[in-house]
Amino acid sequence: MPKDRLSVVVTRRLPAEVETRLSELFDVRLRDSDDAMSRAEIVEAMKTADVLVPTITDTIDAAMIGQSGDRLKLIANYGAGVDNIDVATARQRGILVSNTPGVLTEDTADMTMGLILAVTRRMPEGLAAMQSGTWDGWTPTAFLGGRIAGRRLGILGMGRIGRAVAKRAAAFGMQVHYHNRRRLRPEVEDELQATWWESLDQMVARMDVLSVNCPHTPSTFHLMNARRLKLMKPDAVLVNTSRGEVVDENALTRMLRAGEIAGAGLDVYEGGTQVNPRLRELQNVVLLPHMGSATRESRVEMGEKVIINIKTFDDGHRPPDQVVPSML
Repeated sequence: MPKDRLSVVVTRRLPAEVETRLSELFDVRLRDSDDAMSRAEIVEAMKTADVLVPTITDTIDAAMIGQSGDRLKLIANYGAGVDNIDVATARQRGILVSNTPGVLTEDTADMTMGLILAVTRRMPEGLAAMQSGTWDGWTPTAFLGGRIAGRRLGILGMGRIGRAVAKRAAAFGMQVHYHNRRRLRPEVEDELQATWWESLDQMVARMDVLSVNCPHTPSTFHLMNARRLKLMKPDAVLVNTSRGEVVDENALTRMLRAGEIAGAGLDVYEGGTQVNPRLRELQNVVLLPHMGSATRESRVEMGEKVIINIKTFDDGHRPPDQVVPSML
């Protein structure tokens, strides 16, 4: 007699091909709209489902996990980060957590380079002039930005995305430097043409561009705080495509307004969708709506990883992308 299919609840709309495959394999409950589930709706789903598929915008904290039923056995996060989930509490309750690592690497690295170019070459200002119809022709001194070839790029966090950024930056002629919890192996450093800094403070003070590519954990919250931001050179640029919480957004805004930092390119924000309104007023800032991984290819590949994690679990094995507290 065939066993019952796993009950799976998905909190947001996913690409059509992913939803179709989920429906073929599992007893899945999909969202009719792309609105986020409320906290109460997620708790109800956790009481009745075997598997919950949240996204990075769904907070699954200890209190919610404590209300989950005995049936919930897997939280298969649709996203590489898991800072939205209390992994330790889930583990204590016997609930596995998985994510979708590696899928977003190339797309996020592309967007990081895009932001570096957009800020240093003042692309938004040029776009605004064209869209407003105020441009009246080329002049030798208009919209002068800076050449990135030869500039020092400091990468904060040399994981998959940081390394992908390093490769792109080297192709643009930038000098690659990095700070990481652990130094890379010599052969990897040689391949990336990257210089390691044991002291983050010393690296920050000497870079022309700083790219934030580390995850948000308790130890990286406000890693770029007011004190450390003040170490940056006045003509330096900060780019963040990782997590907003790593940077003290209020301190960054004050320094940008005061001209103490030349510019910033941000795809993520400390308050999620609640972006500091003062940031929106600044010409030396490029703001994007968390679209670093927003390609059709990555969204489908993320869904495929979610499906593999659930199917492997259903077959009685450990999900290949299982996350445990010691990894965080």
